Amino acid sequence: MRLRYKKNLDERMFACKDYFLDRTCDGNALIAMKNPKFVDFRHLFGNDNPVCLEIGCGKGKFAIEYALSHPEQNILAVERLSNVIVSGAERAKELNLSNVRFLVQNAEFLPHFLPDSSVSKVFLNFSCPFPKKTYRNRRLTHVKFLDMYERLLVDGGVVEQKTDNSDFFDFSLESYAERGWEILFLTRDLYGGDVSDNIATEYERRFVSQGMPINKVIARPGRTGYVR
Repeated sequence: MRLRYKKNLDERMFACKDYFLDRTCDGNALIAMKNPKFVDFRHLFGNDNPVCLEIGCGKGKFAIEYALSHPEQNILAVERLSNVIVSGAERAKELNLSNVRFLVQNAEFLPHFLPDSSVSKVFLNFSCPFPKKTYRNRRLTHVKFLDMYERLLVDGGVVEQKTDNSDFFDFSLESYAERGWEILFLTRDLYGGDVSDNIATEYERRFVSQGMPINKVIARPGRTGYVR
């Protein structure tokens, strides 16, 4: 489905520009590939707190709730569609949050903006499963992306993934195994246990209301630990 261009999008983006990293177009990404200019997280957030990264943040609901629940951490929320992400930045401004920022960019360009070993956690919340086999390399748990996360993560850093798609989840587990990642937590029915510390996305609430099981895995670069 094609998204409709939001009314006054440019004006809305400018109004909350302090919540965006100034790396919001493909031209900047292509320039960064040749002359990387890495984000200084200490300058961006004004502290040395751990930085989390959410890739595919949509309207930013998860990022906002995470920032509110974890003031001792910072979160950078990434989404390739400014049409979508602007809602999150507006909400962050409304709440005067200092520990969340947004980036309009494609995931594959992140290593040209973010320093190595700078992120403590990567969130993959209901990423597009790209069901066609010809699009497998676009899945955010394809081994090429796992290699990118390993580069960005600090020592001991983790990826937290949630999805309603069982085929995508199986693919992800196989990718973690192929790269020798350690599985720290795995469930195929998140809501069958304690979810008191879980922050639900909009998609997640919808899926749960329809009785669909939610898969979750926490993994980190390491030795072995594949669990089916």
